[in-house]
Amino acid sequence: MSRIGNKPIVVPENVTVDISNDNMVTVKGPKGELQQQVDRDIEVNLADGELSFKRPTEQKRHKSIHGLFRSLVNNMVVGVMDGYKKELEFVGVGYKASVQGNLLELSLGYSHSIFFAVPDEISIKAETQKGKNPIVTLEGIDKQLVGQVAAKIKSQRKVEPYKGKGIRFVGEQVRRKAGKTAAK
Repeated sequence: MSRIGNKPIVVPENVTVDISNDNMVTVKGPKGELQQQVDRDIEVNLADGELSFKRPTEQKRHKSIHGLFRSLVNNMVVGVMDGYKKELEFVGVGYKASVQGNLLELSLGYSHSIFFAVPDEISIKAETQKGKNPIVTLEGIDKQLVGQVAAKIKSQRKVEPYKGKGIRFVGEQVRRKAGKTAAK
């Protein structure tokens, strides 16, 4: 039994949800508009400001997509209301980030700078304070896109376990390894 799939989504007052005949769910809110194609087997109902999802049978396929599409639509409702935000911290001597429009320039200890084009749906800003690590902030209404762009930026310099240098999420715990000990 899917616990997530059976849970209804409460739609806030300033968010409108449209369900077309081919199960295309469109969510409009103060921050923007998102669309998601829901599988044709899943029945989507809007009643009394609540979205509910029903599956036709107990087949494994229906069980697996029931909670998936409920979560995707819930993420859309939260995104158009509040939006999503990811913060990346650059730990390392000389690591820098700067933004010109939607182009992110990264200096990560390589012989060259890395230029990263950020999609228009995401707003990005980089801040550097003296004595602190540079922080890049990504904001957008699409949870999947924000997370994917953050992961792509993070993959440019993975955190190494000995010194802890690299790109990490703000507040992320990095598991450190003990280095070699000098034998005497």
